[in-house]
Amino acid sequence: AVCNVAPRGVYVCGNTTTTSGLTVTLSKDSSSGDFALEAGALVLGDQGICGIDEFDKMGNQHQALLEAMEQQSISLAKAGVVCSLPARTSIIAAANPVGGHYNKAKTVSENLKMGSALLSRFDLVFILLDTPNEDHDHLLSEHVIAIRAGKQRTVSSATVARMNSQDPNTSVLEVVSDKPLSERLKVLPGETIDPIPHQLLRKYIGYARQYVYPRLSTDAAQILQDFYLELRKQSQWLNSSPITTRQLESLIRLTEARARLELREEATKEDAEDIVEIMKYSMLGTYSDEFGNLDFERSQHGSGMSNRSTAKRFISAVNNIAERTYNNLFQFHQLRQIAKELNIQVADFENFIGSLNDQGYLLKKGPKVYQLQTM
Repeated sequence: AVCNVAPRGVYVCGNTTTTSGLTVTLSKDSSSGDFALEAGALVLGDQGICGIDEFDKMGNQHQALLEAMEQQSISLAKAGVVCSLPARTSIIAAANPVGGHYNKAKTVSENLKMGSALLSRFDLVFILLDTPNEDHDHLLSEHVIAIRAGKQRTVSSATVARMNSQDPNTSVLEVVSDKPLSERLKVLPGETIDPIPHQLLRKYIGYARQYVYPRLSTDAAQILQDFYLELRKQSQWLNSSPITTRQLESLIRLTEARARLELREEATKEDAEDIVEIMKYSMLGTYSDEFGNLDFERSQHGSGMSNRSTAKRFISAVNNIAERTYNNLFQFHQLRQIAKELNIQVADFENFIGSLNDQGYLLKKGPKVYQLQTM
């Protein structure tokens, strides 16, 4: 849908795409013997959108996206041909978790089996979980039935539940604004939706991209800077995943895009507040653990354990026992007993041990037998 609305959009499917199909390939003309460059999806989507479905099934093609998402260009050095092609493309990707089920005890990187270098290049990461909700299910069923019946869709009375934390020791990500964006975007009961035709929307987006170049106002810049500094301070206190200037650049780009959407030459304070709220929602999804609590020590993009402090405490105890007994081989029931003595509670202990095996702390030597690797 996004690629159809965008003035320039390219859609590809991850499981049928090669590295050359994404970037650029060099072909040789059989008749003349000359080399010719054939552009891939990222080059064809220059100054437009590239939509990638089944992003988790691409495999080695992920490495081809690193340069395009960081430098906005694609370099080629092959058969004596050295060149750089522009790839100023916005990438929108959709991926499914491994096994078809999202495990909240793991990080986004662990669920998607995707490298941290690639995930950190996305401005926003949204986790869409199909959780039963009576109000949402009612709206969705009405929408589907209205489409099949050929009727104009109207919204009946339904309210969207929103969690509001009142804990005084809340993080900056948990602070809810006076007028949340979700409330302002909510369709009122009985309101008739008149969607914009996609042909008109495509022209509108094309006009905004070509003629509107907003600048940050002083108030908007101050809000983004305060939010970024608060995140930096929080990551330093809690030893959580690092907050870098990439997050600040993402905030600036999204704020300018929010102002461009309304054809304004200046990004206002309200634009910055909306973007900060969207960024909070994105980060809350990645930091929430399997118990619904915020765990800022879990890595947002890293491939390590979701709760690193628990893993370190467990490995430290196993290491002490191995040094005391001069034996680094442990049965699975022994590891479970050690975790029970340390009062370590995890949703799935087998997955917990498997993650330690993947990280190299433990080495599986046989059925239910693991060897400690950190002696």
